[in-house]
Amino acid sequence: MDIVLEKADDFKKCIDSIAVLIDEAEFIFDGNGLSLRATDPSQISMVDFFLKKESFKKFELDGKTKLGLDLDYFGQIMSRAKAGDELHLALESDKNYLSVTFNGSSVRKFSMPLIDISTSELPSPKIDFDAELSMKASVLQDALKDSALISTHVSLGVENKKFFVKAHSSKGELNSQTEKGDKAITEMTVKGEAKSMFPLDYLSDMLKTASSDTDVKVFLKSNAPIQVNYKVGAADITYFLAPRIESE
Repeated sequence: MDIVLEKADDFKKCIDSIAVLIDEAEFIFDGNGLSLRATDPSQISMVDFFLKKESFKKFELDGKTKLGLDLDYFGQIMSRAKAGDELHLALESDKNYLSVTFNGSSVRKFSMPLIDISTSELPSPKIDFDAELSMKASVLQDALKDSALISTHVSLGVENKKFFVKAHSSKGELNSQTEKGDKAITEMTVKGEAKSMFPLDYLSDMLKTASSDTDVKVFLKSNAPIQVNYKVGAADITYFLAPRIESE
C-alpha cells in the first residue's frame, strides 16, 4: 500500500469530521478509493465517509486493504500537518503499523499501531424521507447555537413550506423558521410534513467541520433518523442520527 495526497491539511479535516463522533474505526482502501462506515459508541449515530481514488496523487494497493485506527490518536498526528505538506500513507513491512509521513519544508514520519476492529459490515439505512433540503450550513449552525440556550434536545422539521428548528424547556422556547425561497435554502422538496427530535450535541458535532457557507443536504422523516451530508474537500461525508421518540 502506497498512498499520497497533495494536501495533508485537507485530509486532517476529513479525519476531524469522522472523529467528532467515532472513537475508532476501520478504513477500507479498494479500487474505488477510501471509505469508512461506523457507528458511535452509543450506536445512535453513524458516519459514512468516501474519498474517491481520483482524489489521490498516488494510489497503489496490493488488493483491498483494511486499517483499524484509533481516530483520536490519528487526529492528533494529522494536527501536526502544516500548510503545503504532502501526506504519504504506507503500511509498514510487519503490517502492524501505519506510516504517516508529512513532506514539506522538512520530512516528518510517524508510525502508529493498527488496532483490531472486529465489526460486521454496516448496511446504509434505507429510509423513504418526506423532506429533502439543501441549505447553507449557517442555517443549521445558527439555529443550533440558539437552541443551546434553551435545551439539550432540538426538534427539526418542515411544515407549510418552512424549515423549522424548535427547542423548549423550563428556560423558555425557541422557534427558528426559514422559508422555502430564502437564499440560504437552495432547495426544498417536500412530500409531507416531517418532525423529529434529536440530541443537540450530536447535531452540532456533525456540522463542526463545515464552514458557514458549506452546502449541506438534510433529509427528514417524522420519528426517523435524520440524514445530513456535505463535502469535506473532495470527500463525501454522510451522517445519520436516530431520533428521540418523544412528544413535545
